[in-house]
Amino acid sequence: MDDLLIETLRDAQRLGFFGRRPVEEAAQHARGFVEAIGPLPSGTRVVDLGSGGGLPGLVLADSYPTASITLVDRREKRTDFLRRAVRRLGWEHVTVVTADVATLVAQVRSDELVGFDVVTARGFGPPEVTLGFATSLVNPAGRIVISEPPSGNRWDAELLRSLGRTRTRVGPVSVFSAAD
Repeated sequence: MDDLLIETLRDAQRLGFFGRRPVEEAAQHARGFVEAIGPLPSGTRVVDLGSGGGLPGLVLADSYPTASITLVDRREKRTDFLRRAVRRLGWEHVTVVTADVATLVAQVRSDELVGFDVVTARGFGPPEVTLGFATSLVNPAGRIVISEPPSGNRWDAELLRSLGRTRTRVGPVSVFSAAD
């Protein structure tokens, strides 16, 4: 990870957009998303829900320069920071959106917005809310990657069944795919 990205994440932390964990550790945790997603073809559409200070969104953008990355947060202060960060990092493949995720879901359902190939979330909300929104935004063959606490399984089998998803734990994240 480049020094400018780490410094940008330090700025986000100073502004209170994520906790006191050392930035390098937080960035390494975000790399867990990249490892779980693996290589992406050029033009893959990725959306990060509740992007806040840029974890994992900015790390994803750094790792996938040929993907189309969308960072979404409903708080203007955070999206303003993210827009400045994207300009500072010189990324043209990243779009920052100030909106409630429910608004994006409505746009996808009405065909105003094309669904995404990959949906990510870290600390977005309760499991059923996060996975519900993500399932509404992801293309049928797409994947959802959500950060996990260090231990335990917080995913109810009935919830997964009702959303047509299967779950695989990969390091610090869970990957959800369409059930066969």
